[in-house]
Amino acid sequence: MNQKGSSMPAQCFLGVDLGAESGRVLAGRLHDNKIQLEEIYRFSNGPVPLAGTRRWNVTGLWSSILKGLTLAAQKYGDQIVSVGVDTWGVDYVLLSEKQEMLGQPYHYRDPRTEGMLNLATSRVPQQEIFDATGLQFMEINTLYQLLAMQQTDPELLQQARTFLMIPDFFHWLLSGSQVVEFTNATTTQCLNPLTGDWAYDLLRKLEIPTSLLPKLVSPGTKLGTLREEVMQYTGLRKIDVITPATHDTASAVAAIPTSQTGTPNWAYISSGTWSLMGVEVNSAVLGKRAFELNFTNEGGIDGTYRLLKNIMGLWLVQECKRSYERQGQTMEYSELAEAAASAEPFRSLVDPDDPRFLSPSDMLEAISKYCKESSQPVPETPGQYIRCALESLALKYRKVSGWLEELTGTPIEVIHIVGGGTKNELLNQFTANACQIPVITGPVEATGLGNVLVQARAAGAVSSLSEIRNIVLNSIETKRYEPQEKTVWEQAIQRFDSLLNNNKVKS
Repeated sequence: MNQKGSSMPAQCFLGVDLGAESGRVLAGRLHDNKIQLEEIYRFSNGPVPLAGTRRWNVTGLWSSILKGLTLAAQKYGDQIVSVGVDTWGVDYVLLSEKQEMLGQPYHYRDPRTEGMLNLATSRVPQQEIFDATGLQFMEINTLYQLLAMQQTDPELLQQARTFLMIPDFFHWLLSGSQVVEFTNATTTQCLNPLTGDWAYDLLRKLEIPTSLLPKLVSPGTKLGTLREEVMQYTGLRKIDVITPATHDTASAVAAIPTSQTGTPNWAYISSGTWSLMGVEVNSAVLGKRAFELNFTNEGGIDGTYRLLKNIMGLWLVQECKRSYERQGQTMEYSELAEAAASAEPFRSLVDPDDPRFLSPSDMLEAISKYCKESSQPVPETPGQYIRCALESLALKYRKVSGWLEELTGTPIEVIHIVGGGTKNELLNQFTANACQIPVITGPVEATGLGNVLVQARAAGAVSSLSEIRNIVLNSIETKRYEPQEKTVWEQAIQRFDSLLNNNKVKS
């Protein structure tokens, strides 16, 4: 931050952070090279069952956002400089020529995309799709959602005049802008990382209309000021609407307190329902090996890419907890972690990314079947189930870290873990043990911090990505985990490798 700004009153930047289970309106107050993040308003989110489909209630979310902005205006008034929205990736809203929303937006777990990946690769070779987009193959990707719509509801798709990702939709409601921000666009499998523009040739081959795709903008773009109606409703003055890195993981990675910006010798894990593990690189990593390993290149700050892999993450633990609750056993996460810590090590292992764990009706049953089919002891207690999930996750992190080193040619020296998973100390230590390199955790609120600090940079209060990360380091406490138990974890790695090979799972 400029020295002359150090004695200025705190500036306030509002971040709207929408996750798959909840949303928040946050206030980030920047002063004396430190950022203080405050939760102004939290509200629930999640899929809405609608006539056999899964949808997002975006109008309900907008109502909650307005309430949060109203509370922020009452508390911070003229200190507020700007507002920006980040969300999950892949999902979108379609607008008609008259700016009407065409249907209730689909949730990425809606089953309509089943079989769409196979349909796409029957029309265009899989390697060609990867070369054109650099993205891993998951049926939840926007590309397959649009293909599903083309198959089942082509009339509605033909009516569409504007395609907006979820955060861009809310930026439109805030300011009237109709653009798509780069980091979230890279999650669609509709963007070419070599050109930095939409993958027009690929989309035409798949007969997906391209005329509805708006201009792409970078993180930190000023979209305009608040609509008059939003100002009147919330009491906010005519503040700027600024795109943060609108994909939540891109915002989280921007806030990792590393001193090694610009080099791929550190890895990150954004740990939550999903674990996203990767490195920050200056250009997309394409080619046959990245394709074989099903890695993805998602956009970051300043034109960087996050070479990463999606791992099922703490979804396994969350769903085990839900399964127990349905049986009448209610346990806190802290109780489950304590039970796992005292359970027998390496009794049972699973591949967290086996398709059966994506959306099972009962996670306990899914894990039991996997163990039975792979001739392992079936977990019997909560501690055994949770330990199985956590050890398996740590071992998958080890696999992915090895692949990252192979793809970049650079050894990883430290792993930074951010997000809600930083609270799971057992998993953090398992990760250090499995990877045999130090793990540093924090911040928990990486996404929110990244959101508001990118806005601060756009406002001229911060000068660079390195300075953003230095401000985060000045503002939070981190925790370091040193690797332990090398021999037993090396033995577990060999067993895990054998398990993946025997089950012929493409990891």
